[in-house]
Amino acid sequence: MRLSLALSVLAALPSVLLAQSGRPTAFANVTVVPMDRERVIVDQTVVVQGQRIVAMGPASELQVPADAIRIDGRGKYLMPGLGEMHAHIPPGQASDADIEKVLAYFALNGVTTVRGMLGAPRHLAYRERAARGEVLSPTIYTTGPSFNGTSAPTVEVAVRMVTEQKAAGYDLLKIHPGVPREVYDSMAATARRLNIRFVGHVPLDVGLERVLEQGQASLDHVDGLIEALVRDGSAVKPTESAFFGANLVPYVDESKLPSLVAMARASGTWIVPTQTLFESMAGSESPDAMTRWPEMRYWPARTVAQWAQATATTRSQLGMTTEQGQQMNQLRRRIMKALYQGGVPFLLGSDAPQWWNVPGFSIERELAAMVRAGFTPYQALEMGTRNVARFFGAEEEFGTVAVGRRADLVLLDGNPLDDVANWKRRAGVMVRGAWHDREEIGRRLDELSR
Repeated sequence: MRLSLALSVLAALPSVLLAQSGRPTAFANVTVVPMDRERVIVDQTVVVQGQRIVAMGPASELQVPADAIRIDGRGKYLMPGLGEMHAHIPPGQASDADIEKVLAYFALNGVTTVRGMLGAPRHLAYRERAARGEVLSPTIYTTGPSFNGTSAPTVEVAVRMVTEQKAAGYDLLKIHPGVPREVYDSMAATARRLNIRFVGHVPLDVGLERVLEQGQASLDHVDGLIEALVRDGSAVKPTESAFFGANLVPYVDESKLPSLVAMARASGTWIVPTQTLFESMAGSESPDAMTRWPEMRYWPARTVAQWAQATATTRSQLGMTTEQGQQMNQLRRRIMKALYQGGVPFLLGSDAPQWWNVPGFSIERELAAMVRAGFTPYQALEMGTRNVARFFGAEEEFGTVAVGRRADLVLLDGNPLDDVANWKRRAGVMVRGAWHDREEIGRRLDELSR
């Protein structure tokens, strides 16, 4: 395809794809990792205009437009940006600088979509600003303020909260621990009536089976599964769970797992593991050693010290030895594999910023944790690309590399399908069509950390 033909292809595209935003950008001679299935497409040219991919084809046929900003893709791999599906945008009382720092950390690390899991009214404004490209930020989906035992103590309050959050324009409702069963049931019924999904934790008073019956859209942290596996007649009850069932591991009956997997698949729920959170909190590495992880230099030292203290306190209160922590994580891995093999869909999420999870950086650790759990690199990456779009019903909008998709792209120095560690080897990131190369990213990250 010569330049004249390439331009005629552009002219035939819908006008929304041709919105002018300066010069086009072209990735030339690049290997594309489209994430529509497990494959790569070698020696391609990908052209971006405004916020969209407007052309893609063999480099020998699709010439780079004469006025385009050319990015040499030889030896590099172009894939969609990732989604962080358990993110925390700083709360409503945070400064603009703090909110924008977290959003920028995500974006500069190739996280181009976030699902904020503890929303506030200010986050709605940032959602719109991000969509217009006015702030360096991933695309934002956000819950409203959480439903918990304090915020939603009665049926009347819960129904009012659902109604108000739907009217305010939040994308989802967030469930936290402590919600009584009758309150949860009324919340769920109102949410279904108003067509707004609810996501998050499994309150102990409600339990996994009831949550699945009510159609909760995602189970975050693999919450509720260990509790639901406790042997009948055990000395410790599921409702006595501590730290996501860490104290219940010795009482688990894994023969219960197949029926729970079948229920989860039938319910249509999604799993957001946040496994890196558990591998740090219940892992073998000492809190002192984790304070020296490279990404900790980008986070306030006082907060990192608080994470170290919280980790030591949690392990002490649970009486958790290294061996017991390993047993918990091994059980979680078996649960995740059973769910996945049973057809329950997964989404990538690390719970950032939360203990040891610096925004943007922690998704690298979550990818590695998924591979350690037995998933292939493609399966782990799919959780953060195509599956995110599927969850939001936006497969024609983002999540794959194709003409018409939003230009949320990451250029890598190695094939991520060979090794997810190649996700760290970023030559640059494109967020809604705006290109940030490696040097700029390094400079901006350093500036933000000061």
